[in-house]
Amino acid sequence: MNHPLFLYILLQLSFLIAPFNMSAQEDYKLWLQYKKVQHTKIASNYQSKINGIVALGNSETIQVATKEIQLGLSGLLDSTIALQQNTDKENMLILGNKLLLDENILKNIKNEFDLINEEGYIIKTIQLKNKKHILITGKTDIGVLYGVYNFLKLLQTNQSIENLAITDSPRINIRILNHWDNLDRTVERGYAGFSLWNWHKLPDFIDQRYVDYARANTSIGINGTVINNVNANALILTPQYLEKVEALAKTFKPYGIKVYLTARFSAPIEIGGLKTADPFNTDVKNWWKEKAKEIYQRIPDFGGFLVKANSEGQPGPQNYGRNHVDGANMLADAVAPFGGIVMWRAFVYSEHDVNDRAKQAYSEFVPYDGQFRDNVIVQVKNGAIDFQPREPFHPIFGAMPKTPLMMEFQITQEYLGFSSHLVYLPKLYQEVLESDTYSKGKGSTVAKIIDGTLDNHKITGIAGVANIGNDINWTGHPFAQANWYGFGRLAWNPYQDSETIAEDWLRMTFSNEKKFIKAVKEMMLESREAVVNYMTPLGLHHIMDTGHHYGPGPWVSNLSRPEWNPTYYHKADTKGIGFDRSKTGSNATAQYAPEVANIFDDATTCPEKDLLWFHHLPWDYKLKNGKTLWNSLALKYQEGVNQVASMNSTWNKMENYVDEARFKEVQMLLNIQYKEAKWWRDACLLYFQQYSGKELPKEVEKPIQTLNFFKSLKFPFAPGI
Repeated sequence: MNHPLFLYILLQLSFLIAPFNMSAQEDYKLWLQYKKVQHTKIASNYQSKINGIVALGNSETIQVATKEIQLGLSGLLDSTIALQQNTDKENMLILGNKLLLDENILKNIKNEFDLINEEGYIIKTIQLKNKKHILITGKTDIGVLYGVYNFLKLLQTNQSIENLAITDSPRINIRILNHWDNLDRTVERGYAGFSLWNWHKLPDFIDQRYVDYARANTSIGINGTVINNVNANALILTPQYLEKVEALAKTFKPYGIKVYLTARFSAPIEIGGLKTADPFNTDVKNWWKEKAKEIYQRIPDFGGFLVKANSEGQPGPQNYGRNHVDGANMLADAVAPFGGIVMWRAFVYSEHDVNDRAKQAYSEFVPYDGQFRDNVIVQVKNGAIDFQPREPFHPIFGAMPKTPLMMEFQITQEYLGFSSHLVYLPKLYQEVLESDTYSKGKGSTVAKIIDGTLDNHKITGIAGVANIGNDINWTGHPFAQANWYGFGRLAWNPYQDSETIAEDWLRMTFSNEKKFIKAVKEMMLESREAVVNYMTPLGLHHIMDTGHHYGPGPWVSNLSRPEWNPTYYHKADTKGIGFDRSKTGSNATAQYAPEVANIFDDATTCPEKDLLWFHHLPWDYKLKNGKTLWNSLALKYQEGVNQVASMNSTWNKMENYVDEARFKEVQMLLNIQYKEAKWWRDACLLYFQQYSGKELPKEVEKPIQTLNFFKSLKFPFAPGI
C-alpha cells in the first residue's frame, strides 16, 4: 500500500517510536540496567560460578527475588539461568531465609546470623558435598531480596564473587520517601512531570511503573513511602481513596515497602463532620481511632502518619491552644494498637517571630524533649531554614536526646536549579551526617543521632523528599537519578562515602570503563560545590526568587511576611552583608553545643563556607586568603561558573562511553546549567555591587545585561509550584 497519507503516518510513527525504543528504555531502567558484562574474563568467571538457581520457599517476596535474579543474570551474562530443584549440580545460587535452610547449609553459617537484623542479609560461598555454591539468605524473605539486589550489584560493578563472605544490615529502621504529590497529580517541588499515582485509574489499574518503582526502591534499601503531600488533602483518608491506597500497598508489600499517609490535622472537620479538631476533644480522639482502625483493616502493614502542623498555614494543635506534643500523642495513640508510628515534622516558622526564622523550630520543640509517645519520631530538616544549597546542620540535632529524631533530606532540587542542573546531593547528605554536634562530647555526629546509637533509641528514621515524576527517566535529569540512589544507600548506612556511591551508580547506570568512571565521578563530586558557588557562596542563603524559587532574586523585599523576602536573609547594605546570628545578633549560635557555638560565634573561627550565615561583615573584611569579602564573594561566583564550564568539557569527551540519546540529553542540560550559572553570577553581583560600591575583580567576567533586566524576568509557570 503506497497511499501518501499512509506513508506519512508511518514516517511520523518512526520518529516517535525509534527514540523511545533506543533511549527511553535506558533512562527508564535507572541503575537496574543489567547490561551484558563487557569484560570477557570477568564474564567468563561469573558464568562458571552460576550454573543454576535454587529458590527455597514460595512467598511473594521470594517469587520477586527469583524473578529479579533471573532477569539480572540473563542480561548480565547474556544467557538464561534456569531454576533447579536441588543442589546436586555444582555452583548453584541458593536463595532462602534462615528457617528454610537445611542442616547441611546451616553448617556453613557460623555466627553470621548474629551479625544481622531482621532486614539484613548474608551472601556467602558455601560447600555442600564437596561442591561450591553461593548462598543468599537472611532471617526474613525481605532480607533475601535485599541480598539478591546487592549480589547483582557485585556483578554490575564487575566485582569478584570468589569466596564471598558478606553480611550487611540497615543501620536505620525507617528509610522512607516523602512524595509531595497532590491528588490532582501535580507535584509540589517536583520537576520530573506529574505524579506517578494515577488516582483516577486506581484501584483496578496497576501501572507497571508502580512495580518498577518498588523494584528501584528495594534495590537500595528504601522500605517506606508517604504517597501524598505534606500539605495534605483530607480526602486521602476517605473510603474512596483508601481503596486506591490499599491497591498500592498490596503492590509494594512483596518488596518490603510500607505505605504511609500524610494526615491533615483538620480532617475530623473536613471529612468527619465534627466542629473541632482539638486533640483534647473526646470526639476528635475517637474519630482518629476509628479512622486508624478503618485503615488497618484495609492495610494491615500500614506504616502510620506523617504530619505537617502549624507551619505555612497548615492546621494543627496550636489552633486550639495546644502544643506539638498534644497533637502528635493524640495521633500516636490512634495508631499504636496496630504498630503504627507518627512522624511529626519540625519544620515550623511564623511571621510573628521576627527575630530569626532559623531559631523557631528549636524554640518550639526542644522544650518538649522526652514528652512524646514512644511511637512518635520528630522529623527534622537537615538545616534550620529550608533545603538550601548549603546550611549548617540543624541545631535540634543533639538538643533532644530523649526524643527520636528523623532526618529529612530533599532529593528534589527545589533550591538547586530544579532538574535542569546536575547536582550530586549525596555530597550534601554526607556533609550533614558527618557534622559533629558535640552533644555528648566529640564524635556525637548527626549520623549517630539519627541511627539511634548515640541516645539508644529503638525507633530510627530518615526521609527524602522524592524527586520522582512520570517523566520517562523518572527524575527529569539523568543524573538526578543518582540522588534518589544515593539517598537510599545512605539511608541504609549513613556512614558510607558519597564517592563510593557515585562510582557504583555510574557503573550500574552507564559504564564500567575506568576513564569514564574517573572523569565523570570527579564531575559529580564537584557539582554540588559548584552550585553553592554560583548561587549562595560563603554562607549566603535563601536569595532565590520567591514562590517558584527559580533563579536569583536577592532584591525581593516587598512580600507580606518578612521571612519570605531574600533581603531578610542577606541583609546587604553599604556596611556589609550577611545575617548576624552570633551573640551580638540573633544569638542563634547559642542553640548549638558550646564547642560548636564558640566556633560559629567568632568570625575568625567560623568556617568560611558558613561565614555569612552567622555574621554580617564589612565588604572590606579580609578572609583567610588575604582577599576582601567583596572580591572573595565575586571570585566564588566566577568559580562556580568555571566549574560548570569544566563539567561541560568533561561530559563532551564522554560520547564514546554513553548511548547517544542520554549523552545528548545531559549535554543539553549542562548547557542550560552553564547559561543559568552565569545568570546567577551576574544578577547577584550586580545587585550586591550597589552596596559594596566596588569594581569586580579582573578575573570575573563582566555582565552583559543590566540589573534592571534581571529584575524584569518573570516565570509565572515555573514547574513545581
